[in-house]
Amino acid sequence: MTARTIGEVEEIIGVKAHVLRYWEQEFPMLQPKRDKAGRHMFSERDIHILFRLKHLLYERRYTIEGARRQMFAELAGVNQSVHAQIALLRSELLALYHNIQALGRN
Repeated sequence: MTARTIGEVEEIIGVKAHVLRYWEQEFPMLQPKRDKAGRHMFSERDIHILFRLKHLLYERRYTIEGARRQMFAELAGVNQSVHAQIALLRSELLALYHNIQALGRN
């Protein structure tokens, strides 16, 4: 499992670092670890959650509170409708796409 810095995640997700830090405070399901230097290190799970949050907030126009409720429902398995499953798959595909792009830049 590869951990990514906040700068890498900023490029992958397409959201500024200060927004990612804010989302960390607002969405307890995000749990980036810190390395010995104190930098945020995001797991693949965190990145998937960030893609989903971006989709809910920017495309579906949810409020922070609405997105938080939706994420808790999805992660708890309460709302496993076809729509939620498709959205989760979409975020995973976007993560893979961005990982492939990042590999091409190296």
